[in-house]
Amino acid sequence: MAESELPYAGELLEVAADLSVWRGAAERVLRSFALSLLVPQRHYPGVAEWVNRERLVHRRSDGRTVGSRLVYERVSTRRVPLQPRSDPGVLRLADTLETATGPFADYLRDELVKRADHVCVETVEALRQQERAVTREGQVKSRDRHEKDDRSRVDDPRSYLLGWGNERKVDALTEELLGQQRRWVEAQDRLEQSRQQRTGLNERLTALSHLEVYQTWTELNPAEATARAEAAEAERQRLVDGSSALAEIERRMEANAVELKKLDDQLSRLTGDERVLGQQITDARAGLLVDEQLVASQPGPVLTAAQAAYPDLETLLADQRPSRPSECGRIGEGLTADLQTTIDRIGRELGGYTQSLLQYMTDVRRRWPETTTEMDISVDARGEYRALHARVAEDDLPKFEDNFRGLLKTETIRELAAFHTWLKRQADDIGSRVARINEALGAIDYSPGTYITLVTEGTVNHEVRDFRADLRQATTDVVRAEDNHYTEQRFLDVQRIVERFRGRENRSDADRAWARRVTDVRNWFTFAASERDRQSDEEREHYQDSDGKSGGQKEKLAYTILAASLAYQFGLEWGVTRSKDFRFAVIDEAFGRGSDVSTRYALDLFATLGLQLLIVTPLQKVQVIEPYVRSIGFVDNPTGSYSRLRNLTIEEFREQAGRDPG
Repeated sequence: MAESELPYAGELLEVAADLSVWRGAAERVLRSFALSLLVPQRHYPGVAEWVNRERLVHRRSDGRTVGSRLVYERVSTRRVPLQPRSDPGVLRLADTLETATGPFADYLRDELVKRADHVCVETVEALRQQERAVTREGQVKSRDRHEKDDRSRVDDPRSYLLGWGNERKVDALTEELLGQQRRWVEAQDRLEQSRQQRTGLNERLTALSHLEVYQTWTELNPAEATARAEAAEAERQRLVDGSSALAEIERRMEANAVELKKLDDQLSRLTGDERVLGQQITDARAGLLVDEQLVASQPGPVLTAAQAAYPDLETLLADQRPSRPSECGRIGEGLTADLQTTIDRIGRELGGYTQSLLQYMTDVRRRWPETTTEMDISVDARGEYRALHARVAEDDLPKFEDNFRGLLKTETIRELAAFHTWLKRQADDIGSRVARINEALGAIDYSPGTYITLVTEGTVNHEVRDFRADLRQATTDVVRAEDNHYTEQRFLDVQRIVERFRGRENRSDADRAWARRVTDVRNWFTFAASERDRQSDEEREHYQDSDGKSGGQKEKLAYTILAASLAYQFGLEWGVTRSKDFRFAVIDEAFGRGSDVSTRYALDLFATLGLQLLIVTPLQKVQVIEPYVRSIGFVDNPTGSYSRLRNLTIEEFREQAGRDPG
């Protein structure tokens, strides 16, 4: 199996460059998820079997084998996409992250909605006000649980796991390695000094141990030996002074020794000079022979050209002109090196010009592919590009300008205008569906004397607002025929929108996410629920979200939004008794903790929607649900060994409950 088929989650997540200040917080919140292996559904059986069968180990740097820990996530091919919370002006940790394109992109976005919905806050006061939040310093809050793990610094890239590039982590680890190596060298130096000190102490110890062979101090006393030597020298001097012949012989012997030393030195010097000169003569004769053979082997024109180059060569050499044949080789090597350096420099300059030329050709082909289909990207094809430039500049520019205006008017802008119209129809469809839902909601009492109506307002998201403004500006006056409306500025406006839809270079993932965001017309609106008085139609409550509401208010609001979303998603008509569509819904663990009032409200709401319900709920809620159901599937386990299912009509259940109240 290829390594890319089983990536780690951290390899596919990256913190956006403009939000990098939140990298440390993202690393702490998502560390465990980043270390999780992602296993596609098709590989899950094999991976689970292999992991269960094998003992997971890894080898340490010291050669020891130790056990390992592995966490992997099964990535199902079928799942319900999660919608991220969109609070105006609120930055969530999931918004700071980008996902890699590929088969795991949708799964990662859903996981970020669940795992990284923390609000990014700057202060502890803001942290206290949020249910789930994280600070830049790495303090994470999840309801009442707070955590801050400072075993590593929040800005230490050595512990980073997120990102499809690891340059920062490698640089940090390299710097740490260099520091460890410097400390190791310093320790080695101190160790060597200690060894030298130990060697000196051992030598002193050895010298002291040798003193054991002497029994008395007189055996080691240098003064006594010196005295004996001085006495002998004095006796010799007395004998020499007493005889003039001996003194003369002593003097002449000293003079002869000095003269002999001078003669030996002179002989050695002359012998060396003779040897050096002889070798020089031999080398010169050999060099002369080689030079004569080289000159003799060259044709006449080559010799003539060489002689003609002598003046320039002498100018180039200046004071480095050789005075003997042996120097020619060294000077020739220097000239060759200088020439090669010049050749290399010119080659690099030519290579740079060639690369720039090829890049310009690539840009031309990318911008005008229809015109340059048969033109190559090579240095040899530069004449074709010059000819194209001349033709456009001198001959075809007016025709191109007319074609440009025509295509811009008849194709691009009108298609963009049609796209704009289609988006507006989708937005209007949302309004009509909300109106249809509100019509049905008005028939239900949300509270005594009140009803709920859904309110739509324009989004405050700057990306959506800017996109809609750009569309309006690019498609304004599209039906008018005057050519002056199709200017170069209009073309640039259209080009900017189209290129972002296509995906700009190095920003394709961000542009793809932007396109999904701005073309989903649901993002054009913010939705809220307004509770209004039936008599005066005045607003009593405005529900932007459920924060600060009681449990019963939250339940009723949740049931209302659930029913409204079902009607919107599937285009259901409210209040019908018969329809051609199959409206079947299963609610698991239904109404187990809710109040009886909110349960009855939800069932009335679903009945108005015309849904057929299968409700899975504990037995204690049956008395509340009973008026709304026709049959009951009762599950029990009387013996403790197996469960059984009994299907009863509501009448049979009431009769059975009357006989057996327990």
